[in-house]
Amino acid sequence: MISKFKGIFFTASRQKSPNSPSILPPLPYLKPFSTSQILGTKMESEAPAPTLLLLAGKSNEEKDVAKILQDNNTLQLHKNGEQVEVVLHSQVQTPFKDDEFRVEEYFYSLSTTRFGRLLIYSPKLSSTHDVISQNNSDLPVGSVCVADVQLKGRGRTCNVWQSPKGCLLFSFSIQMEDGRMVPHLQYVVCLAMTEAIKAICLEKGTPHLDVRIKWPNDLYLGGLKVGGILSTSVYRSKKFYISAGVGLNVGNEKPTTCLNAVLKRVNPLSRELKREDIIAAFFNKFESFYDVFLEQGFQALEELYYTTWLHSGQRVIVQDRSDDQDQLVENVVTIQGLTSSGYLLAITDDGQMCELHPDGNSFDFFKGLIKRKMS
Repeated sequence: MISKFKGIFFTASRQKSPNSPSILPPLPYLKPFSTSQILGTKMESEAPAPTLLLLAGKSNEEKDVAKILQDNNTLQLHKNGEQVEVVLHSQVQTPFKDDEFRVEEYFYSLSTTRFGRLLIYSPKLSSTHDVISQNNSDLPVGSVCVADVQLKGRGRTCNVWQSPKGCLLFSFSIQMEDGRMVPHLQYVVCLAMTEAIKAICLEKGTPHLDVRIKWPNDLYLGGLKVGGILSTSVYRSKKFYISAGVGLNVGNEKPTTCLNAVLKRVNPLSRELKREDIIAAFFNKFESFYDVFLEQGFQALEELYYTTWLHSGQRVIVQDRSDDQDQLVENVVTIQGLTSSGYLLAITDDGQMCELHPDGNSFDFFKGLIKRKMS
């Protein structure tokens, strides 16, 4: 997921909290090839090789959609000026390399009815987020894009990341009508990933990995960042088209740590976790949580969310402007939970409730947060 990021460390103390269109005629015959053949082909001209997008579907229905996307040349990456070459999974006859994403293994573990069933895979890609966000209106809800290597991944405040092999890198599409629920969606994604990792460890018989949520959208393990979530949306035709992106350090130990490195330290004989198993478990969890979220709101998931995040009862330093706006005043508050708008709910030592907003990317958990009093 992340091979370059700014260190963010905890400085506050934490207290324990109380208990279907028609199919067009086929394109001219395409000779079967493998992803490694494509990436290894030397181009005679200086023009960059096209980005490979491999389409696969779990059922015949999704496979038909993939064929339509290929025949209509639907998928584009206009923003980056990239040329794309779209290939169906059924057209790849040469076995993939060991470090490439295994589509069959992923689909075998996937049990959803909507999410993750149409897969767009690329060995090397600028950004999975761009594939989904730039084609969101043309893709079925729940379509996912996975890459082995990501060159221009997106982070908070427009940060750009290079992500090496060993990372689980994916983005997927969602559509929602109620804009009031959109801010909480990233929390559902975070929760689904932490619960998926727990489920995989239990299923595989490996030591438990206590991956926790650092608000608003980071994943931490043993005090080090191992993942992050980014959700963006656009509004058109009375719908919010959301692109949710996830990056998780699974097998890339540098620059911080990864899930498999921690497993090996705990038990050298532990089986390594696979990206395919984790993402399938994620969608299995997410689809269940998402249905609850739509029907009952985030309140129905809050209790579970609070057992997974790092902040219940945490004492943190926040900054606020003085009455004359000339200087910043530091105050200590205690985190209580989330507000209805998705920000942090805290209480001051004199009993005043306040809402905390992040100050860009500069907070040193949480020094630098802006405090806003609540009426």
